[in-house]
Amino acid sequence: MSTGRDIPADYDERAVNVSERKDEAAGAKAVLVTMQRALEQMGPVRTLATLARINQRHGFDCPGCAWPEEHDNRKLAEFCENGAKAVAEEATKRRLTPEFFARHSVAELAAKPEYWLSQQGRLTHPMVLRPDAQHYTPIAWDDAYRLIADHLTGLASPDEAVFYTSGRTSNEAAFLYQLLVRSFGTNNLPDCSNMCHESSGTALIDSIGVGKGSVTVDDIEHADVIVIAGQNPGTNHPRMLYVLEKAKANGAKIIAVNPLPEAGLIRFKDPQKVHGVVGHGVPIADEFVQIRLGGDLALFKGLGRLLVEADDRAPGSVIDRAFVDAHCHGFGDYIAEARTVDLDTVTDATGIDRAQLDRVAGMLAASQRTIVCWAMGITQHTHAVATIAEMTNLLLLRGMIGKPGAGVCPVRGHSNVQGDRTMGIWEKAPEPFLAALDTRFGIVSPRKHGFDTVDAIRAMRDGRASVFLAMGGNFASATPDTAVTESALRTCALTVQISTKLNRSHVVHGRTALILPTLGRTDRDLVNGHKQVVSVEDSMSMVHLSRGSLTPPSDQVRSEVAIICQLARTVLGADHPVPWESFAADYDTIRDAIAAVVPGCADYNSRVRQPDGFQLPHPPRDSREFPTVTGKANFAVNPMQWVPVPSGRLVLQTLRSHDQYNTTIYGLDDRYRGVKGGRRVVFVNPADIESLGLAEGDRVDLVSEFTDGAGRLQERRAKDFLVVPYSTPVGNAAAYYPETNPLVPLDHVAARSNTPVSKAVVIRLEPGGQDPEEGAAWAG
Repeated sequence: MSTGRDIPADYDERAVNVSERKDEAAGAKAVLVTMQRALEQMGPVRTLATLARINQRHGFDCPGCAWPEEHDNRKLAEFCENGAKAVAEEATKRRLTPEFFARHSVAELAAKPEYWLSQQGRLTHPMVLRPDAQHYTPIAWDDAYRLIADHLTGLASPDEAVFYTSGRTSNEAAFLYQLLVRSFGTNNLPDCSNMCHESSGTALIDSIGVGKGSVTVDDIEHADVIVIAGQNPGTNHPRMLYVLEKAKANGAKIIAVNPLPEAGLIRFKDPQKVHGVVGHGVPIADEFVQIRLGGDLALFKGLGRLLVEADDRAPGSVIDRAFVDAHCHGFGDYIAEARTVDLDTVTDATGIDRAQLDRVAGMLAASQRTIVCWAMGITQHTHAVATIAEMTNLLLLRGMIGKPGAGVCPVRGHSNVQGDRTMGIWEKAPEPFLAALDTRFGIVSPRKHGFDTVDAIRAMRDGRASVFLAMGGNFASATPDTAVTESALRTCALTVQISTKLNRSHVVHGRTALILPTLGRTDRDLVNGHKQVVSVEDSMSMVHLSRGSLTPPSDQVRSEVAIICQLARTVLGADHPVPWESFAADYDTIRDAIAAVVPGCADYNSRVRQPDGFQLPHPPRDSREFPTVTGKANFAVNPMQWVPVPSGRLVLQTLRSHDQYNTTIYGLDDRYRGVKGGRRVVFVNPADIESLGLAEGDRVDLVSEFTDGAGRLQERRAKDFLVVPYSTPVGNAAAYYPETNPLVPLDHVAARSNTPVSKAVVIRLEPGGQDPEEGAAWAG
């Protein structure tokens, strides 16, 4: 399968080759694939120059995941396979010029696969699609700013505009973006957090007062027990495997909780070590808890009961009474509820047996340093917030917050999604932040909460919002309920995409549409001859600099900071009190403003220039102080919930292949799961295949079923998937997104966090075999 610009004329998406799944991650194959993709995109000289700078102290931050670097043991190759793919696509030598848009109509582009679109190269010029036009055409930057300003200032209310942000945005750009939006008069700041770790922040703010992880890389290396729940490090955070290997060498036990056996949690072959190339690698998980989709809450509630009973048998041996008495609230209610948990219900809901439940409880009881890590396999359930609260309950019970080698570890997916939130990209920013913003700049920030991602789609669908502006990302492919989302975007008077590459969101557009090309992490940012640098925050609250060095794709490409500042001046006028020109001219002035507004960022410019940057404060971690409403860490009491499987149906989880990151498709292979040459596959337990009257290799349509707010049965359909036998729990299935995003109803969201529930979608399999519909079917 070619990874060049064009999919071959004889490409047949139905001709998927399926082989046995892998039981190891990385190794020599990862090195070969990395170099192949890098050389195809960048050529040999650019490959060497670029890969040598990824995640280095004087280099640039990888635009992939948010896993932190090891400060005292930074490797020459401080990147993973998928990180290198992300960098290669950004640092590619391919260019997407106005001539490309003259050759290809929007309708033609809309019929192309997401993979094809992303392979065309870097955007070089601002482009506009006029009402009823068939092609994007070039537009001058000043005219683009004026076009946006005319639409924004013509709205009846600022709340009729939506300002989206992806996690690729730098801290400086994110801070200015929210400042622009609030100066304009709205808090409509949805971002990719709403679709991934919003449940984590919601739960942790209630439990410990801070919606971030409380551990460091060093903590993980020195933990006794590490629980990895709903996460696939081998594909999504491969550099985490290096740290887990160190933890294993130090004696750690690792418990993997996941519906699918993931290669990275079975065995890791470090390609930078001899045993990772010619040896057998290192086994990672000591215990694989193959849980049914939606059974995690029941699991952690069951473990809580077992730990309480273990302490009953030997008082003081399991529950850290000193910690609980000094730092916790609600312990009595939690204990009383834990004793009522029915363990037979737990085994039914989880699909695991009592012996394994007892083993895991024993490992937790014996551990003196426990860390719980999780990702979207936990956060994208209706009861996600309650599940994370129950995981935190177990840590509080054992005194595992605010001590070395212990704590909570939500592993963020996108490189600066955590930094975006720190910088104020949040539709519900707290009053102290808004007050500080107003004091610093002499503005009046709106206080009414804005739209998150799901509410933004509803607002556009219902005609309550008509301008959509995205700072990075691929909104059309990242969001649920594809047909509804695309229809909502098409109702807008104006859609604006600030992007490095072409994606689906550029061809799902409003009546007028703009594409504004921006610098990537790898690009050099010169302002009046002076090189500018930006900063980012990783999953563990470390803030550090990122320095691009490559020549930009064209002289028409602007930095995010420059775009925001010029747009702000055009929209808000010359008399607006924010010094936009100063910010655009010198990014140090932005960081001085951040230091004055954002908690924990005092002396930002000096501290971020330290070799490894600086760590933001985290009171629970640093001093066992808990800034909650009670002033203590709060035990939570949650009712038992799980996801039963209706007769003749399956519960589906959406997931990434190994050849993608979020919505970016790098290729059409998933070698860890044994899939090559295509993506429209559905993984099903062999027992379910037989009971449903199907056979391996059948083509089926996936049809989701749900009840709407009026009690009416609704359906969504994704066509033509290949049935692949796989080791999933009975009653569960899995398939790749964004192809399966159409199956996730817009109103199928997590309680309190409003995160789309993409990990528990009830579906039926219908005999299919029809070719996918043109256009949107490529994306879903």
